[in-house]
Amino acid sequence: MIAKTFKGLEPVLAKELIELGADQVQIERRAVRFAGDKALLYRANLCLRTASRVLLPIASFRAKDADEVYAQLMQLSWDRYMSADTTFAIDATVYSEHFRNSRYVTYRVKDAIADWWTGHGGKRPSVRVTDPDLLLNIHIAQDRVTLSLDSSGESLHKRGYRVANTEAPINEALAAGMLLLAGWHGQCDFYDPMCGSGTLPIEAALIARNIAPGIFRQSFAFEHWRDFDAELWSEIYNDDSAERPFTHHIYGSDASFFAIQQATKNVRAASLQKDIELRQIRLEELKITNSESQTANTSALVMINPPYGERLASNKDMEDLYSRIGTALKHQFAGSTAWIISSNEVAMKCIGLKPSKKLRLLNGELDCQFNRYDLFQGKRKENLNS
Repeated sequence: MIAKTFKGLEPVLAKELIELGADQVQIERRAVRFAGDKALLYRANLCLRTASRVLLPIASFRAKDADEVYAQLMQLSWDRYMSADTTFAIDATVYSEHFRNSRYVTYRVKDAIADWWTGHGGKRPSVRVTDPDLLLNIHIAQDRVTLSLDSSGESLHKRGYRVANTEAPINEALAAGMLLLAGWHGQCDFYDPMCGSGTLPIEAALIARNIAPGIFRQSFAFEHWRDFDAELWSEIYNDDSAERPFTHHIYGSDASFFAIQQATKNVRAASLQKDIELRQIRLEELKITNSESQTANTSALVMINPPYGERLASNKDMEDLYSRIGTALKHQFAGSTAWIISSNEVAMKCIGLKPSKKLRLLNGELDCQFNRYDLFQGKRKENLNS
């Protein structure tokens, strides 16, 4: 099988798969290849936090034009995967000098399926772009063609708890990946002082309690497959034995009243009100809370996804904002660890703190820095020498 992910999150996804019991785990470009049984396929869709979809390859071959693809796919026994009444859709990804028109590839795949059925005495199955019974993925790299069944359907980042949005919310799978890269597992208090619609706090709570992120979804594509095992799926879906208690607290805040309204709706949809406290407050006014579970020896984790200035804000506005973020972290979160993601490298320098770790991630099409800052009490040099 193949689990797709974002650039920079491949090692995190590989670790997730190993923990789920996957075999033969191999990291690829924005994907991880692995082996397992039907139960693992179901668990992967339900439990993976950093995957966008899980594919099951059913054919792999070499071809140099769409007609060769058609001929190869006519050799498959399509009645193994569908009936003549099954609606289907095709998603094509093409990186090749031989195939310059991905849409034409899609047409030829459709033709192969339809012609196979008419050639075997059946009617032509119908294409349905929205909510098809069977979703196919064809991936072409130069002359290597892989046809897969898409077991996920809608991208796995669409958890099902997001009922309200702010402008440009961070992708849920990316948010989870950032938290896992930061080493978050619920070991301390967590702060997001620019929480927007609440994605980072919600993903932090799901990880802390080890709640499967797919538990809120209405369905997965594999539930429409001919070999779907409803009893096995029910057993996996209803198994909450891996969930764990969370003894710390998660704080989300934002200067925008609208953002807090939207975040509150999403937190309620995820039933995480007991773990997440939301407040409308400016970053400069926010102070770390000494919760009963937080000891002097346990620092908090702070994570911020600030505006990048890609839309309307001027460079000066962004530089001023990031400078204020740095000042607030230094004076209000001393002793904690902060992580900040942004595509605005000039503004990131205005934070005025030296990152102890730098990672590269993609947020949509934006190439971003994801930096860690160790927020020492007193002077940094004194802490390094102590």
